[in-house]
Amino acid sequence: MQEVQKTRQEYIQALADVQGKVYQMGLRAEAAVQRALQSLLENDHDLADRVMREDDDIDDMIIDIEDDCILLIAKQQPMAHDLRVIATGFKISTDIERIGDHAFDIARTAKTDGQLLDGEHAALVKELGDCAIEMVGKSMEAYRDANVRLADEVRHMDKRMDDIFQRTFYALSQFVTESGEHPEEATKLLFIARFLERIGDHAVNIAEWVVYLETAERIRTRKARYEK
Repeated sequence: MQEVQKTRQEYIQALADVQGKVYQMGLRAEAAVQRALQSLLENDHDLADRVMREDDDIDDMIIDIEDDCILLIAKQQPMAHDLRVIATGFKISTDIERIGDHAFDIARTAKTDGQLLDGEHAALVKELGDCAIEMVGKSMEAYRDANVRLADEVRHMDKRMDDIFQRTFYALSQFVTESGEHPEEATKLLFIARFLERIGDHAVNIAEWVVYLETAERIRTRKARYEK
């Protein structure tokens, strides 16, 4: 009996360890986005290089998480909430890896020779980036605290992100059209805006997986019930 209890405690700890690793991976990705945005706005190539180097660390973290999840499934055959912990560990870590990839892309673009952004466009990109970073931070906080209300808040922030993106994309498109001397550099700004928007999308995905983890309901099913 004591041995069974010990095995159960080890299993519970292993599940908690998976969630802890996912959360730490999320923090690393959030920091990568913050640094990538800073490197762009401040034309800091050294900081951009750091973001690009550290992307490998985020990639290593997802491999570790996936290995842990596979081992838990093979050894424990989890059910119900325990199985959702593992399934969402897979899904959320994948979204986090994509966030890290977009941070890498932004940092790589920041290494372009010359200052890409003037004051007006820098302010727009910063607003978009700040929104994306806030969404990532809140989605990981919701995951850590099993907070469905906060996860819903992140989902509702998607409209704000879309509005900022539309304004930014329009302004940058105009800049591309009017930039006769450096069209290639101006076009890169459109990609940066898209990368930041995609980071927000991945934060929404994480929030939706938090809802599923805690309620066992998919977002579409949950919406349908509320609309009745």
